[in-house]
Amino acid sequence: MPDKAFRMTRAASDRTRRPVLLAIAGDSASGKTTLAKGLEQALGPERCVSVCVDDYHRYDREERKDKTFTALHPDCNYVEIMEQHLQLLATGHPILKPIYDHSTGLLTRPELIEPRDFVIVEGLLPLATKLSRACFEVTVFLNPSEEVRRAWKLKRDTAKRNYTEEQVAVELARREPESAEFIRPQEKFADIVVRFGPIPGREDPPDTPLSAELMLRPTIRHPDLTGVLAPSMQRAIHLKLTRDDDGRPVDTLHVHGYVPLEESRTVQKAIWSSLGQAGEAPACLGELAPGRRSEPVTITQLLLLYHLLDAAR
Repeated sequence: MPDKAFRMTRAASDRTRRPVLLAIAGDSASGKTTLAKGLEQALGPERCVSVCVDDYHRYDREERKDKTFTALHPDCNYVEIMEQHLQLLATGHPILKPIYDHSTGLLTRPELIEPRDFVIVEGLLPLATKLSRACFEVTVFLNPSEEVRRAWKLKRDTAKRNYTEEQVAVELARREPESAEFIRPQEKFADIVVRFGPIPGREDPPDTPLSAELMLRPTIRHPDLTGVLAPSMQRAIHLKLTRDDDGRPVDTLHVHGYVPLEESRTVQKAIWSSLGQAGEAPACLGELAPGRRSEPVTITQLLLLYHLLDAAR
């Protein structure tokens, strides 16, 4: 007779299938939810579900006022429960996930999450531990320029989270040491590092769309774009061999904010067709707001979509 642990494992494997998990990590207001939302819409609710691990906060906003640390600190979060839930999702099992209401700062009724073919996990700390990182097929870290991130945070927190501008400034200053200690170090565990911001050294008008720089580490297999990025396209989209922080060579894809639509679509078609997909890539990609889209965001989301579908194959 097999032992109990073996019988439990066998019984579980007989009735579950493993979804593909993608992690999108980054500091507050770095664009995680925007990327995740576009991917979820492209795949559809019947195939994809999103999970925000910031819901694992241990304290509500009022309780945190008396603490010596902020929401970025692992001690302010139920990290062990997050790890358990990621393991359950990665093996195809449902979870009862806590909910943190960012608009009110309150912890509310938990939510049942049933894993789909794809699970997108975004938040401050999804890559913070070895156990959580082991749950993902693809990992991403968002590292926008600090000026851009602070502007995004000010706009979001005053419009949607009931903060004043002064409160946002104070909170940013208070969080900076923990951001440096706990959030930014997760970058070294990412397969793809994405940086949104203006092009360094250019004096573009204030309304110029932000560009994207994507570091494509060789930890996963990326689509071959060398044949697509012809010399005529080098002005707006180009691939360079650069160096990672440890000195190792790595490909970096630059997508400038002013990229012409036809050039962007050439790259999109190449990525989409490399998956054997017919027709155009999903139109919802790149949408920032109704009637407003970004070509660098489109290509970034499409590259992540490529990796999700490729992993599923």
